[in-house]
Amino acid sequence: MGVFIFFCVPKNNFMNRLLHELFKEGTKEMNEIRKPVVAGQFYDASEKELKKTIEKCFTDKRGPGEISYIKNKGKNIIGVVVPHAGFIYSGPIAAYSYKEIFENGFAETFIILGPNHTGMGAEVATLTKGKWLTPLGEIKIDTDLAKKICTGIINDDRAAHIQEHSIEVQIPFLQYIGKNKKFRFVPITMGLQNIKTSEEVGEIIFNEIKDEEKKIVIIASSDFSHVGFNYMTMPPEDMGVDEYAAKQDRIAIEKILDLDSTGLIKKVGEENISMCGYGPIATMINVAKKLGAKKAELLKYGTSYEVHPHSSCVGYGSISVY
Repeated sequence: MGVFIFFCVPKNNFMNRLLHELFKEGTKEMNEIRKPVVAGQFYDASEKELKKTIEKCFTDKRGPGEISYIKNKGKNIIGVVVPHAGFIYSGPIAAYSYKEIFENGFAETFIILGPNHTGMGAEVATLTKGKWLTPLGEIKIDTDLAKKICTGIINDDRAAHIQEHSIEVQIPFLQYIGKNKKFRFVPITMGLQNIKTSEEVGEIIFNEIKDEEKKIVIIASSDFSHVGFNYMTMPPEDMGVDEYAAKQDRIAIEKILDLDSTGLIKKVGEENISMCGYGPIATMINVAKKLGAKKAELLKYGTSYEVHPHSSCVGYGSISVY
C-alpha cells in the first residue's frame, strides 16, 4: 500500500489551488487508464517475466500441472473463487480456476468482485470507464454494463480502486489464458461485506446480466484464513498455523460448496474466520444461484506455508460454480 500524506491548508490559497489541480489531473488520467499498483511486488513488472511466472503457476507441482488446450468440457461456469496474493504463493492455486474458465468457454466480460483492503472510497464501488494497464497490455472496462450496474448501493468511485490489489492481480491471468481474445471487465470493490450488502449487490448484478446474450463470468477474489503473528490471529497451542488455517477454511469452504451465501457470512463471524473476501464470494453465489447454478466444486486448496513455512500462514482456494 502506498503512503498518502494529507495537507491541511487554508481555503483559496496557492497550495490549495495547486493540490486541487493535481488531483483533477490525476483523476482525469484515472478515467483513461489505471496503472498497475502491485506490478513488481505481487507479480513481475516485465511482460516476458510475467508470462514465464504465469506459465510456471500452471506447471508448478501445486498447480494443475499443465496449461490445458482442451475446450468446451460442458460446464456452464457462472463464477469462480480465486485467491489474490503474490503469484509465488497463490498463483498455482489460482491457475485451477483459470484453467476451468479456459476449458469451459472464455467470457466476453468478467465481473470481478474484490474486498476493499485500503478502506479508501465508497463502501461498494465500481468504475464505469477507462482502461487498466498490466505488463501484458491494456484491458477496457465494459462501460455499458458498468453503467447499468452502477446503481443503488454501488457507486462509481475511483478512490476505492486506485491502490486496491485484489482485482488487479486477476487481470494478468485473464490476459494470459485469453491469448489474443478481446474481453472487457467490470471491477467492483466491497468494503461492506454483510448479508444485506451481498444480497443487494447480487440482485443488482443479476438484474443487469440475466438477459445478456454475451457470456459473462463472475470472479470472486478472496484469500482465506490469515493466521499467525503477522495477522494477530494465533492458533491453539497444540496446532500449527497451517493446520489451523486449513481447519478454519474447511468451515467456510463447506458453506461455499453448499452455495449457502448467508451461512458463509454467518460462519465467518461465528468462527472468527479471517478470510478477506467473503462478501464478494457470497455475492457471486447469490448471482450464480439466480442464474441457475446448481453445484460448486473445490478445484484446489493450499496455503502460503507450503511455499514459505513461517510463523504466519494464509489459505487459498479455487472453486468453480456452475
